[in-house]
Amino acid sequence: MLTLKRKSGSDWLFDATNYMLLIGFTLMILYPLYFIVIASISDPNRVNAGDVWLFPQDITFEGYQRIFKDGAIWLGYQNSVLYAALAAFIGTSLAVMAAYPLSRKDFYGRNVFMIFFAITLFFNGGLIPTYLLVRKLQLMDTIWAVVLLSAVDAFVIIIARTFFQGLPEELREAASIDGCTNMRYIWSFVLPLSKPIIAVLVLFAVVRQWNGFFDALIYLDDSSKYPLQLILRNILIENQPSGNLVDDIQTALEKQRVVALIKYGVIIVAALPLLVLYPFLQRYFVQGVFIGSVKG
Repeated sequence: MLTLKRKSGSDWLFDATNYMLLIGFTLMILYPLYFIVIASISDPNRVNAGDVWLFPQDITFEGYQRIFKDGAIWLGYQNSVLYAALAAFIGTSLAVMAAYPLSRKDFYGRNVFMIFFAITLFFNGGLIPTYLLVRKLQLMDTIWAVVLLSAVDAFVIIIARTFFQGLPEELREAASIDGCTNMRYIWSFVLPLSKPIIAVLVLFAVVRQWNGFFDALIYLDDSSKYPLQLILRNILIENQPSGNLVDDIQTALEKQRVVALIKYGVIIVAALPLLVLYPFLQRYFVQGVFIGSVKG
């Protein structure tokens, strides 16, 4: 019969120290998010005075009312969802198609291709050559200028390649003996076993696309194609004090108050969809990142 050894004093001290550190790190991560939430419904004057740190003060929803009063925000949500879905599908497909061959030891020249991919992690063509390329391809003012430019990068390819290298080689050999082609092997074996890394690739693509606004700012002219981030940026800019000397001080202060109220609400409105999506992918995300970071 096994007997459980009682913890010594040093063990209790070690556990207590670990719990205190973990609780401290958790508070450091969660409190800024909590502060943004309570600041978005508090009077900006109380926020600036430092009165808001644990509970909201003088609760007001004026910031959210001003944000959602602009009908373009719903169009921005629609566009961002479309862009994120396209980026997730295209980016994940391209990453898998690039990473799986690079993980095969019988793929000739794979190290050369990996060098080219790795170079892009440190160098890129720059804004002007990219702009000229987009214009030459006649992608200006199209959704593809927003989706394709950030669809995939070398970082996610390397993560996916590392994951595929951890798949059992014996499984491929057995499938090959049974007459399974490469495409059939990928579809029937590799993809079903790769749900964790696919979830990682999807989440990376969605977050990258959802948070991006610079490509839309540069390449889109039609406001009906603007993503949510760009529309929120425009709402914030429109409510900025104009700087006109004829404006009285009271009007300028009121505009400054509105801007301070809106900026916290904008963060919540922009981040809420990702916060809703993440719990559904969290299990696969943690597993995929862990496997992709320690194998190979």
